[in-house]
Amino acid sequence: MENRKFDVTALGELLIDFTENGNSSQGNPLMEANPGGAPCNVLAMLERLGKKTAFIGKVGKDMFGTQLKTAVEEVGIDTRNLIMDENCHTTLAFVHTYPDGDRDFSFYRDPGADMMLTKEEVQKDLIEASRIFHFGTLSSTHEGVREATRHAIDLAKEAGCIITFDPNLRPPLWKSLEDARAEIEYGMSKCDVLKISDNEVEFMCGTTDYDKGAAMIQEKYNIPLILITMGKDGSRAYYKDMIVEAAPFLQENTIETTGAGDTFCASTLNYVLDHGLENLTEENLKELLTFANAAASLITTRKGALRVMPTREEVEEFIASRK
Repeated sequence: MENRKFDVTALGELLIDFTENGNSSQGNPLMEANPGGAPCNVLAMLERLGKKTAFIGKVGKDMFGTQLKTAVEEVGIDTRNLIMDENCHTTLAFVHTYPDGDRDFSFYRDPGADMMLTKEEVQKDLIEASRIFHFGTLSSTHEGVREATRHAIDLAKEAGCIITFDPNLRPPLWKSLEDARAEIEYGMSKCDVLKISDNEVEFMCGTTDYDKGAAMIQEKYNIPLILITMGKDGSRAYYKDMIVEAAPFLQENTIETTGAGDTFCASTLNYVLDHGLENLTEENLKELLTFANAAASLITTRKGALRVMPTREEVEEFIASRK
C-alpha cells in the first residue's frame, strides 16, 4: 500500500463557481469564473501538502472545460481520467455570498457534463494505484454517474484502499431529499473516514446533539473515524471510544466560506496518510483537528479555493500566531 503511485484519487464533480466580484459601472453584479467542485478542492490542498493525487470525472469540451483542465493540472492533480464530453456542457454554479460569508447556490446542470460519467470510463488501474479513494454525493444524484461512483467504490474496496466520504449535501441538485438521504447512507456504509457537517448530521439523524448523531452513525455503520465540522463552533473527532473537540480559528478577514469544508477534509486525509487509522491517540486527533480548522479558516480569507490553498508552513505559522 505504501508504494502506490497516488496518495489520493477522488471521483466527482468539476465545475465553474461563478462568484460575485463587485458591480459594473451600470450597477450589474460582476461574476468571476472560479474553478470549483469539492473533490478537486480536496486534491488541490493535498497537493499543497506534498501528496500525489488524481481525479476521475467529466467536463464539457467547451471553454469552461478547458479552463478547468488547465487549472487542475496547474496545481499538480493528475488528469488522465478527466474526460472531455463532446455533447454536454460543463456544469456551472452561481454562488451568492451573504454578509456573514455563508452561501446560496444556483446550479446549471440538467444535464451537465459531470453527470455523464459512465462506469466503463472509470480507470480501474488508477484506483488500484491509490492509497485513498475519496468521493461525495454529487456524483450520485443521477443514475448513470451513480453507477460509475458505486463501481469505483467497489474497485477501491477490492484494491484495499482507505475509503473516505464527504456527503457535501446540495439540496437543489436532488430530485428528492429522500434520494439524497439514501445516497448518504450508502456512502456511510462503505467508508473508513466520514467528514460530515453539522447541518448534514441534523439532516441524517434529526438532532442538533452532534455527539448523539455521531453515536447513531457509529452504531449503524461502524466507521473507524468520524469528523464533524461545526462552522464557527470548531470541529469534533469520534474514534473508538474517544470524542475530541478543537476550537475554531475565527477570522475578521473572512470573505466567503467556499472550500472551507474541502480544505478541512484534505487536511484530515493528509493526517490519515501520514499516521494511518490504526492507533490514533487523543493527542493525534487534537493535532489533526487543529491543523484542519486552521487551514479551513485561512481559505475563508481568499476568493475561490482550488488555486489558492494554503501551504503547510502558512497553516503552522497561523496556528503559532494564535497561541
